[in-house]
Amino acid sequence: MTEARGSAGRLNGTTHAGRTPGTPCWVSLMVHGMAATQDFYGALFGWEFQPGPQQLGPYARALLDGHEVAGIGQLPPDRHLPIAWTPYLATDDVNQTAETVRHSGGTVGVGPLDAADAGRLAIASDPTGAVFGIWQASEHLGTGITGVPGTPAWNELLTRDSGSVGKFYQGVFGYELEPVASAGLDYVTLYIDGRPVAGIHGVGSDLPRDRGAHWLTYFEVADTDDAVARVAGLGGRLLKPAHDSPHGRMATVADPEGAVFSLVHKAA
Repeated sequence: MTEARGSAGRLNGTTHAGRTPGTPCWVSLMVHGMAATQDFYGALFGWEFQPGPQQLGPYARALLDGHEVAGIGQLPPDRHLPIAWTPYLATDDVNQTAETVRHSGGTVGVGPLDAADAGRLAIASDPTGAVFGIWQASEHLGTGITGVPGTPAWNELLTRDSGSVGKFYQGVFGYELEPVASAGLDYVTLYIDGRPVAGIHGVGSDLPRDRGAHWLTYFEVADTDDAVARVAGLGGRLLKPAHDSPHGRMATVADPEGAVFSLVHKAA
């Protein structure tokens, strides 16, 4: 993780309107036990839920203080897909972006299709197999607030090496790529208009064989150690213990269905 948006020290988060293309604008999770998953994240982050567009099956939007922050949907019983948080990247034209993904060596697995009046989406994967969403907003602009506990703070692609896949995302979304100048660290920060919006972390042989390349979402918390304890108490698992970094105190955990995510209390 390099730079995350917002500041953990603020009492009020930053609300957002339209997104520049390429900006992460939403995170969504598809699970088998939708009610139990809502209970888990509701207790962990203080989320409440309201029904959302159901083109892909039952779906609910998570709300924090009345602002939409994430989505949780129901997988069909016969679909045995990896349970994982998926970031959605903004676009002004999902059809064109989906075509660019295909021509750049990626795959479009779902869509493009309309999500009622909310917008238009596609679900794609990059050449390494990491899954991400593409979102063309209409009534639903995406995550409504950041910078406070319970909101997405950062999205990071974990892959074998950052080189070739960085060029894929640059070609599709127009990112500026800035490698981190640190010996032994393969990390590229993705910038839009001079702002860091996401990262690509090449982890080499540490990439989990059972998962392959994947996107990891960081959620902001008020106290990382307390949040880790609550995850365990709610039936989740600790994967990487809480530790201090230049960007704050963070840990990696999994929910009861196995969806992996990170917790971060950002450095002041």
